[in-house]
Amino acid sequence: MLHQIPGGPSPVYRSLIVLAAGLFAIGTDSFVIAGILPDAADSLGIPVGTAGWLLTAYAFTYAVLGPVMATFTTRWPRRTLFLTGFVIFTAGNLITAFVPVFGVALAARALAGLGGAMVTPAAVAAAAALAPPERRGRAIATVMTGLSAATALGAPIGTAIGSLTGNWRATMMFVSALGILAAVGITLLLPALPTPPAVPLRTRVAPLADRRIGLTLLTTFLVYTGLFTVYSFIGASLDRATGGSGTTLAALLFVWGLAATAGTLGSGSLIDRLGSRRVINVAITVAAIDFALLPWTSAHLPSAVVALLVWGVCGWGLLAPQTHRLITALPTAAPLLTGLASAMVYVGVSVAPLVGQVAMAWFGPYWLGPVGAAFIALGLGAAEAAHTVIRRHVPQPALTAQAQQPSPAK
Repeated sequence: MLHQIPGGPSPVYRSLIVLAAGLFAIGTDSFVIAGILPDAADSLGIPVGTAGWLLTAYAFTYAVLGPVMATFTTRWPRRTLFLTGFVIFTAGNLITAFVPVFGVALAARALAGLGGAMVTPAAVAAAAALAPPERRGRAIATVMTGLSAATALGAPIGTAIGSLTGNWRATMMFVSALGILAAVGITLLLPALPTPPAVPLRTRVAPLADRRIGLTLLTTFLVYTGLFTVYSFIGASLDRATGGSGTTLAALLFVWGLAATAGTLGSGSLIDRLGSRRVINVAITVAAIDFALLPWTSAHLPSAVVALLVWGVCGWGLLAPQTHRLITALPTAAPLLTGLASAMVYVGVSVAPLVGQVAMAWFGPYWLGPVGAAFIALGLGAAEAAHTVIRRHVPQPALTAQAQQPSPAK
């Protein structure tokens, strides 16, 4: 383990930045397809609803294979694992960029998701290994910033590239270039890291049997399915506000990404001040109302900006309190729970295009918001059910202390 504190021009800091850059590439690939989906559909000769499967293939593979690959590659040297993952990731994106056949492109998106599944859990674990115990939180946050930055910068830049070049495949080349740069950075800058202890797959998924964990993860699944039902087809959903301009859409995605980053960063202090339950319930409620109003707010650019700001803050501001609730419920399984929390987000992201495809066929793209709001509202019910079950498991003295009563006994 290297004990240099992150935050300065040290080998540890440079390594964390390299890992963050890798997650930036992976996160960009997760979100950028939505901005170029109509062009991709036209190029591949398929309906835009069917093109949504390109998002599903990547996100589902990424989510499901994350724990599996973390188990199967436990004994691999870390640098070998990262390089292999980025080679697979880049190959998947290059194939997507050049093949004219939808079925092959779908398989290539799954291949890219496999590469991402190999890298992300290992990158977070490597961040913890690089820093001393008292600085591990900062190290992990530094690496995870790559995913947040992907929403604020990666997706808008990729969308703008596709619009300015008039070719969605240029966007996939951009993502491929990010993967290559990440692999080069790892080769040149990442030091040798210790191989983590082996954790069987059964152990990794064991917390799912706990009702507290299951209901909390169900909340995440429902809410992010609702949120990404709209995002998956955001170009079509916002075309009245953007006038069909890809550059304007990229600007709106930039606004959304900034709001997402603000929501992620600001939620931590709110959890400490208000508790995770209030933050979760307020974020879900406001997001549901925001989405229910989208048929009207998405029709004009100023109101669309406001809707995206609310969406970004509430949607991404939910991640930290949900993770906090998981860890508070079962603190002994914290490292496994963070992985499951991330995986469940991407399960929701993978299901959302399928929901959106059906909803567009029935109601049209402008009414995806209320469909998403229904899923988000169901998430509020799951959140309250999770709170009820968690509360039953808390010892009575702890409950009394939370209520700030002088004595637990009556």
